Amino acid sequence: MTVQAKLRIGVLTSGGDAPGMNSAVRAVVRTGISCGCEVYAIYEGYQGMIDGGALIRRMEWEDVGGILHKGGTVIGTARSAGFRTREGRRQATANLLALGIDRLVVIGGDGSLTGANMFRQEWPELLAELVAEGRISAATAASHPFLGIVGIVGSIDNDFCGTDMTIGADTALHRITEALDAISSTAASHQRTFVIEVMGRNCGYLALMGAISGGADWVFIPELPPEMDDWESHVCEVLKAGRKSGRRDSIVVVAEGARDRKGNPITADQIKHLLEDRLGEDTRVTILGHVQRGGAPSAFDRWMSTLLGHTAVLELISATPEREPQLIGMRENRITHVPLMACVTDTRAVAEAITSHTYERAMALRGGSFSEALRTFGTLVKSQPPKGHSAPRPLRLAVLHSGGPSPGMNTAVRVAVRLCIDQGHVMLGVRSGFQGLIDGDIHEMDWISVSGWATLGGAELGTNRKIPQGAELYQIARNIERHNIDGILMIGGWTGYQACHKLHTERHTFPAFNLPTICLPATIDNNLPGSELSIGADTALNNIVQAVDRIKQSAVASRRCFVVEVMGRTCGYLALMSGLASGAERVYIPEEGITLRDLEHDVEQMGNWFKHGRRLSLVIRNEKANPIYTTGFICALFEEEGGDLFEVRQAILGHLQQGGDPSPFDRIQATRLAVRCIDFLTEHGGHGEANGAFIGYKSGRVQILNIEDMPRMMEAEAARPREQWWMALRDVVYTLNYQPEP
Repeated sequence: MTVQAKLRIGVLTSGGDAPGMNSAVRAVVRTGISCGCEVYAIYEGYQGMIDGGALIRRMEWEDVGGILHKGGTVIGTARSAGFRTREGRRQATANLLALGIDRLVVIGGDGSLTGANMFRQEWPELLAELVAEGRISAATAASHPFLGIVGIVGSIDNDFCGTDMTIGADTALHRITEALDAISSTAASHQRTFVIEVMGRNCGYLALMGAISGGADWVFIPELPPEMDDWESHVCEVLKAGRKSGRRDSIVVVAEGARDRKGNPITADQIKHLLEDRLGEDTRVTILGHVQRGGAPSAFDRWMSTLLGHTAVLELISATPEREPQLIGMRENRITHVPLMACVTDTRAVAEAITSHTYERAMALRGGSFSEALRTFGTLVKSQPPKGHSAPRPLRLAVLHSGGPSPGMNTAVRVAVRLCIDQGHVMLGVRSGFQGLIDGDIHEMDWISVSGWATLGGAELGTNRKIPQGAELYQIARNIERHNIDGILMIGGWTGYQACHKLHTERHTFPAFNLPTICLPATIDNNLPGSELSIGADTALNNIVQAVDRIKQSAVASRRCFVVEVMGRTCGYLALMSGLASGAERVYIPEEGITLRDLEHDVEQMGNWFKHGRRLSLVIRNEKANPIYTTGFICALFEEEGGDLFEVRQAILGHLQQGGDPSPFDRIQATRLAVRCIDFLTEHGGHGEANGAFIGYKSGRVQILNIEDMPRMMEAEAARPREQWWMALRDVVYTLNYQPEP
């Protein structure tokens, strides 16, 4: 896409820094150049716009190379008092017009975006004032009649309405979760209590999601203070009961804006003294502070910010004076355009509700998923299920894994077990997947049996890729009857889905199979029907991106091409998304395959890049992109054709992609899906009806589908879904990594 008139676009970052801002800046610069625009970076935010000169610089393609993995913002940020004045904005206008800039991408929080909208509204008046002062000509003013702006939210707090996630929030959650994981081990060693204060201002997102991800025992958030007046006694009772049940540590998370029902602050030091005085606990306080802002951005923040920046430029190109300025955000896993000031108004309404103590309104404005997460957390932190509590019709539910191990499997089991027991039912753990169901390797799980599982990678119940056949189905039917199983939760991958579908189709032969079953998607390959994201894929993507960061550091000292092979089987999700997040020049995926012509073109392009000074080239290849053109073959071809111009190395990442503790995203989504699965099984269990289902995300919303629909949603031979939302992002990868010819 090329615009007729050469637009000049300015991009700035303002307010607090946030990991992922560099990804957005990079995307703005390269998309703008690809579309025939000139792009200028405005250094030090609005202050740089006022000061002008060297602080407003035209950017070339290579100027934003190598910044994807960097935290903060390479173009700087500042809070400008001068821009709040009319004179400051008039000077900023003059500086922009001197370079012909009349389009802006503003990356910042509500204050920064409100300032941008005010600037846009005043633009015609500022032009008139500059003409009257003789600082610009009437012709210059006439050629720039309006200022086009687009907003992108850069804030670790995730406190902005109109977008599900803001730039930096996922990375901040990573920092918090890593801290909680580390603190839990030292706390347990000394039987201590730790009080952790996290950022977020008037938003409890980081505190609540961090508490869920880190398996904390209590959380204080601004939106919903403790309901009882004597909340101190209640907190002490809960933590004391936890110690009596066998816990060696207690973790309390406090949001920096937490308060009680009267609006009085609840601080980390206050909680520390409370627990020391009333419980005699050895208590420590850790204030995470700005470590939450720092460090390399997560994989999610890289690819989301990239898409936001790319879309922002396309929006500016089509901007008109009549069109209301837009916020580019993410809603339900899709990039969206929303009127900017409506989002600012809604965001401020939450803060006003908290200030006026109308907390129910504050929770309502945060959305249903926020309230659901808080309710789930309330159940998970109980030290024991309610004594003497039993459901009107107690059920015996079974949980098992199938497929390869995937980070987040244990998190889902923990949630399922505790919710099941809390409702008065019995949860049975099946070891080694469907083989365990065949062998009768089934045991009852209690509340404490899943302690610590929220943070564990792997699959504690064990897993394999067994799909039962023939006489094995009879054995499963016998064991279902022997253990009086009323429903089955399968947490796993494609073989698990096939096995559950097999039980469903055989229900007429084996009456024992007339029971509800539900499949929870857990595989790093992200190749399952009915869900745009599966548990474990985010962790694997982060593992890949971290490995690629190290590879790029090792390669930059010499002229070198790296070919990195990633997992995914016949689904290219990991390859494409890691390519988008790491800035790979080329991605090979099974959906497109590889031809000899592709390889010839790519090696020719690579040679041109290295001749013109490039020091590194990165290629990502899915493990099954082509059976003939393997990673080794491609490396040998590139090495031969590269000659003395560049070296070639390969990196096959292997099972490190499956390893490690689950990411915060995978822990949170495993929790959310497990809640819905237990709701489904308890609703349908005990009726003698075969309600086979599978659960997942569609456009960010949880959906439950009939298992009979599964075959039509899959490409049987390729073992991947027919609908893959991320395939639409292929052009973005190309646009941002292939420099257009001059």
